[in-house]
Amino acid sequence: MSNSSASILLQNLIQLSEPLRESLRKTPYSPPESHADVSIKSFLISLLPELSISGSDVRTKIKDFALCCAALASAPNATTEHLSWVPNSLSFSAVSAFEEFAKIYYDDSMHANCLMKVDGLELDLSGVTESEKRLIVDLMPGILTMLKGSVKESAIDASDESDGVSAASAKVPVAYAILAAYQFRWFVTQVDAPYIGKLCPLVIPCALTALDHWSPEVKGQGMISFIYLAKNVTAAEVGGYADVILDACCQNIASDDEIWHYVVEMSVLLLNLTQRSNPRSSWYEKLTNEMLNHLERQPRNKHRRISWLKHCEILFNGLGLVLLAHFRRLFPLFFKWMHADDDETVTLVLERVITVVRLAWIRNSPYIERLVDELVTLYKDAALKVAREHIRSLILQTLKLIRLCKRPEFDATWFKYKDDPNLTALMEVCC
Repeated sequence: MSNSSASILLQNLIQLSEPLRESLRKTPYSPPESHADVSIKSFLISLLPELSISGSDVRTKIKDFALCCAALASAPNATTEHLSWVPNSLSFSAVSAFEEFAKIYYDDSMHANCLMKVDGLELDLSGVTESEKRLIVDLMPGILTMLKGSVKESAIDASDESDGVSAASAKVPVAYAILAAYQFRWFVTQVDAPYIGKLCPLVIPCALTALDHWSPEVKGQGMISFIYLAKNVTAAEVGGYADVILDACCQNIASDDEIWHYVVEMSVLLLNLTQRSNPRSSWYEKLTNEMLNHLERQPRNKHRRISWLKHCEILFNGLGLVLLAHFRRLFPLFFKWMHADDDETVTLVLERVITVVRLAWIRNSPYIERLVDELVTLYKDAALKVAREHIRSLILQTLKLIRLCKRPEFDATWFKYKDDPNLTALMEVCC
């Protein structure tokens, strides 16, 4: 980059940064009581270029500007108190400023080449029309290295027995790791397929570092990033990282309630991506058993059961007939949840039961009689539920499937209900 080109870029960068700096200064901010010694607002302001900087700093200043915009852009969807003070208007301004700078950056003929080398990888970005997405890809090697370092600074050193959460926080305030995790997630989710797949060697190590952190807020952003990857890359692009990633999933099943829905979705998506053609993979067994362990310990935890029931359809489809090996643990949970107080749990568990019956055809199962009994009881109890019509419709579907695949056993069980006046609507289906 020539000196004149760098100088022009820098002046444009400063011009676009000034409104952000002014808005940041005017925005009310009080550090959280638990992190009173950290000012995220001051830190973000420090990332914006000053009028007095030299042209030789332009690449570094572009990265810092991008990091500031990423933090502000993350705020609308953030649950952390470290970004809750950022108004939506400031977030939108940051996105607009980044997009405007990217257009200026790629108007320069020196940066207009569609072939881009990123950390040794040559990417053809001719299909990317948005300048801001191209700039993100261009900046990712340097930025992800910085963010990974920020996360690691407050992580627990596994090799040091005396290094616990308090010791890690004392080294560097965890607020910076939380901010870095949000910035990382924003950068990753801005890159579309197929380009994000090419960047897996850069993205995956950083995401794993976030998962290894002790803070649920940092872990959560790493999980969201992996969920995005699982939906937008191929198994071949994950490559040799598959076992390491799935091991990290296992280690994180014990996560706090606030991020359990993320770890479940992440785990089932990554299992499906990397082990799709191998339902007898040890990873299917490990992760399924690990999730069931936690559900059995807390069967009345509404948040956990709903999160799992929402996402386990992919897991069940991946397991197929291998589901039979898990019946002794699945059905006791299903029977408990069928009679939960909330309609959402009841509806979800009935949908999953239908999937299990369809996939496994409940071969040689000792649960047929109990399942029919529980469904009949639920059919009667559904009269008092808001979603009674939908619940009863699902029960009918389930009974039809059971009757289809296990007619003799079903008929033997149903015989005791044939004269029940409360089951008249079921008689046409079940007799």
